[in-house]
Amino acid sequence: MLSLVLTLVVRRAAVWAGFLARPVADRYHRGVVPLGGGIAIYVTIVLFVLGGAGAVKFVFAAGCLGRLWERAGVEPADFVAKLNELWGVLLAATVLFALGLWDDIKHRGPLLKLLVQFGAALVAVTLGRVRVELFIENPLITSLLSALWIVIIVNAFNFLDNMDGLSAGIAVITTCILFVAAATSGQVFVGGLALVFVGAVLGFLVLNFPPAKIFMGDAGSMVVGFFVAMLTLRTTYYHQAQSGRWYPVLMPLVVMAVPLYDFLSVTVLRISQGKSPFVGDTQHFSHRLRKAGLSDVQTALTLYLATLCTGLAGIFLYQVNLAGAILIFVQMVMVLCIIAVLESTANNAEIRNQNRCA
Repeated sequence: MLSLVLTLVVRRAAVWAGFLARPVADRYHRGVVPLGGGIAIYVTIVLFVLGGAGAVKFVFAAGCLGRLWERAGVEPADFVAKLNELWGVLLAATVLFALGLWDDIKHRGPLLKLLVQFGAALVAVTLGRVRVELFIENPLITSLLSALWIVIIVNAFNFLDNMDGLSAGIAVITTCILFVAAATSGQVFVGGLALVFVGAVLGFLVLNFPPAKIFMGDAGSMVVGFFVAMLTLRTTYYHQAQSGRWYPVLMPLVVMAVPLYDFLSVTVLRISQGKSPFVGDTQHFSHRLRKAGLSDVQTALTLYLATLCTGLAGIFLYQVNLAGAILIFVQMVMVLCIIAVLESTANNAEIRNQNRCA
């Protein structure tokens, strides 16, 4: 509710200040739409995280409402210890938010953005301990791999923000799946962060679902991508596999299959055309589905369903044997193949129309 109210306030302020996204050749939207939805998302997350941190430190950990801790099966000291890591997460998110807002206003170059993104990712890795630690004992390697993963997911959700409701909606779906994984493994702290994030994005999505009345801008997409990446790294998958199976750690790849597919396919396509992968265009798979005849709402719902089909199966990775894991990965590939077929159909139809016009 707070996110929705803040989004309404920011929308009105953006119109008054002229903070607007105007139609350009390399973007899909054809109307003037207010920017700044990312401000509402960021402020909501920060307010609730700081409020929760204050409650943990000064109310619960001080001995009040002790029965709640007992019912949750956690120690107050564990939460207090995690607060120090939380400041690193918030610092990295704040850097990305400031970078995105600056880019929304001044349109910075991709190299500068990449450098700042890596810097923020390293802050999260070192101060917030947002890193993967399985199977690799070298902290330098795990830190660099974790920072690279954060930058990839940040840009994947930035790429997804190419049509109404896509980035926010898919972020909600993937985070809900990660929440289930965190709850299953008893991770109260990570699960709480996931719920706060889902609420902040849902309030914005009410006004961003097609037809969008406000855009999140880079200030929003970078923060959204960062928190999704952070949750994928902080959620425990391996300990769910009590028999010692290793493949549950691949759950983030299954859950993030649709965003990663868009990111990789568009990047390869732009490079093959001699373009920078960070120069916007209308070659995302959402645009190709739109050209196949789907409406904006149908395109968003199709990609939501695709994300659900791949992500929900990933929840069961820790419960199945190797054969079951292979089937889950095969299903993921099949879903992506369906999207690829729809894309190629739309592309062939566009080529035929161009030939007729010629």
